[in-house]
Amino acid sequence: MEEDLYTDPLLAQFYDSASQNRVDFECCLGLAKPDMSILDLGCGTGELAVGLAKIGAEVTGVEPAGAMLDIARGRDVDDLVTWVQDDARNVRLGRKFDLVILTGHSFQGFLIEADQMKLLATIAAHLTPKGRFVFDSRNPDFMELKGRKVDDNIRLLEHELHGQIEMWNVSDYDEDKGILTYENGFRIVATGEEHVAGAKIHYTKQQDIADMLVESGLFVDRWLGDWLGGEYHAKAREIIPFGGLA
Repeated sequence: MEEDLYTDPLLAQFYDSASQNRVDFECCLGLAKPDMSILDLGCGTGELAVGLAKIGAEVTGVEPAGAMLDIARGRDVDDLVTWVQDDARNVRLGRKFDLVILTGHSFQGFLIEADQMKLLATIAAHLTPKGRFVFDSRNPDFMELKGRKVDDNIRLLEHELHGQIEMWNVSDYDEDKGILTYENGFRIVATGEEHVAGAKIHYTKQQDIADMLVESGLFVDRWLGDWLGGEYHAKAREIIPFGGLA
């Protein structure tokens, strides 16, 4: 699971600049209520977890990458969130939550079914009897070009410390295995300094996710096809299950 893209502080510092205007965050913030207990699995740099805590929710953020957690702790200036460095496949916190979330397509970072099942077991183990969960995964049947070249997608972004940075993504998709191998690159415009690292993600079909959820003792009462509230269909961009304990 851990990749240099997230564990190396030199690369983790660019994550927020590359991940702006998050509609998944907006949706999850809309689910939160004061005094609700929320578990944010794969919380990354903590932007969502801190936002949820500012609403008045009691939030625990779990993240395996220390470099990402360092950024999260740095933004949590009022110590609102309980931060835990651990793996979502194995973590057991000894308590239950009203809401368990997994955003940013983190589900796809688990490349084999055995690890996906461990993740779902973690979700089930931490839900209250009436608790809810939600996560997202890109739909492999959504019509998009998954393979990318540098020239296709260079973006110019603003970084709070380095000013302008260029970001690009190179990827290759194995249709048979459902594995996308990618590299993200960042170049600080002022200095020309570059940082590049890669990772892999897995595209899982909706029916396979549905079967694993049932096997994990979870139910889904709504499938979304995007974070704006659109219903899931075979060619939807996203696979987003909302549900609870069966």
